[in-house]
Amino acid sequence: MLDDGIKAQLASYFERITQPVELIASLDDSDGAAQIRELIGEIAAIAPARISARTDGDFARRPSFQITRAGQDMGVHFAAVPMGHEFSSLLLALLWAGGHPPKVEPEVVAQIKALQGDFAFETFMSLSCHNCPDVVQALHLMAVLNPRVRAVAIDGALFQEEVERRGVMAVPAVLLNGQDFGHGRMELGEILAKVDTAAAGRAAAALSEKAPFDVLVIGGGPAGATAAIYTARKGIRTGIVAERFGGQTMDTNGIENFISVLKTEGPAFSAAMQEHVRHYGVDVMTLQRVQRVEPAAEAGGWATVTLEGGAVLKSRTVILATGARWRDIGVPGEQEYRTKGVAYCPHCDGPLFKGKDVAVIGGGNSGVEAAIDLAGVVGSVTLLEFADKLRADQVLVDKLKSLPNVSIHVNAQTTEIQGDGQKMTGLRYRDRVSGTEHALALAGVFVQIGLVPNTEFLHDSGVERNRFGEVIVDARGATSAAGIFAAGDATTVPYKQIIIAAGEGAKAALSAFDHLIRTSAPAA
Repeated sequence: MLDDGIKAQLASYFERITQPVELIASLDDSDGAAQIRELIGEIAAIAPARISARTDGDFARRPSFQITRAGQDMGVHFAAVPMGHEFSSLLLALLWAGGHPPKVEPEVVAQIKALQGDFAFETFMSLSCHNCPDVVQALHLMAVLNPRVRAVAIDGALFQEEVERRGVMAVPAVLLNGQDFGHGRMELGEILAKVDTAAAGRAAAALSEKAPFDVLVIGGGPAGATAAIYTARKGIRTGIVAERFGGQTMDTNGIENFISVLKTEGPAFSAAMQEHVRHYGVDVMTLQRVQRVEPAAEAGGWATVTLEGGAVLKSRTVILATGARWRDIGVPGEQEYRTKGVAYCPHCDGPLFKGKDVAVIGGGNSGVEAAIDLAGVVGSVTLLEFADKLRADQVLVDKLKSLPNVSIHVNAQTTEIQGDGQKMTGLRYRDRVSGTEHALALAGVFVQIGLVPNTEFLHDSGVERNRFGEVIVDARGATSAAGIFAAGDATTVPYKQIIIAAGEGAKAALSAFDHLIRTSAPAA
């Protein structure tokens, strides 16, 4: 299962293990069990003095296996053959169980160890999901550090019957003690904030005590990260406040058009950005939503940024780089069946619809690429486009039309998502030319109709936006409010691309610096 090159790399990593690790499998006669048996056997053979494997486990799910420190009962489990995107999760779990320290702050380790109560997490994931490893790794780390935490990563393709029985239709899907806990990418800090409710008050108090900034960037995507690097290199006090670092790049599977980077994946690109930003001492504050921005009342005064947790930050200038999110269709049933058939990431959730009938809404590049991707997994794909023709690149359209299990409908206006109260069962659409109504029986629908800017918090800020909600900026990245600049997908700048957002972030940063050197500093 593991080639010689991977085994050599693992042998090097396993030298970091300081305490013996056991792999304990609970198997049946399935193909998945045979693969698990082979995988844990090969891993143990790489470092027999540090890792052992056995197959006498008695766990609720078969096939599955546990990773634990010898003599202990760590709650780290895989009901999966953790290859693909989850191979890194397997490696980290082995290292952590073997005593290798995690790359998290000491205070976070202390917070995990101090958690009170019993936490049994179940994470339904797919091996093709690039969002899932962050969740799996966060929960496994908690299980390594705290004996009252149990965490099992479940491959939806391996346990399809359970997925259908429990109504899981999007990954990652996390249950805590049998109840819904969260859907989609979640970082360790976000998970801890949900289980350690007192942490929010402590964090708000600590944030409010921070000294004022020269430049405060709102948003951690390519525009925000670039802006922060440019201002920090000027030697001025710079901070980033964001819900998560990386922005939309964290949901991007492949990046192949960023100059000098031949090919990478979104999470890796985001990690490199964060490392670059931290190299310059930028104060990065994640897991924070901005509630309100108030420009300085007078020239040279403080702008204030209020966070939803109650903290208030001050800065001489602010750069808005909040990016955008997937646009909703806005029809009945969409919100009711989100994650219950209504999905937005074909790479993540496609495997859950293996052999089933699905639809894609949107005929641009993202929609056509999604349909092509899904066609290799699902039973059939119906693509619905509102306009009178597909808007994707011709090479993609030609590829789509060559696939035997794809049907295309243009002039198709989706009017309703239908379901049985538990999950989506179909949708209705209207032919915009003939007016005819159509109904499709479907297991899922993937929405790919563009983006909407994350700018709602600016409604009473004095920062002007256009009818689409985009922040209006001039050629220098300046907004209508003095001392407030903006960059990236949240602005009126055309062509929402990573490299354009990065360039606009640099421009906004240089403009903010120019504003600072021409404006007197406010009184302390």
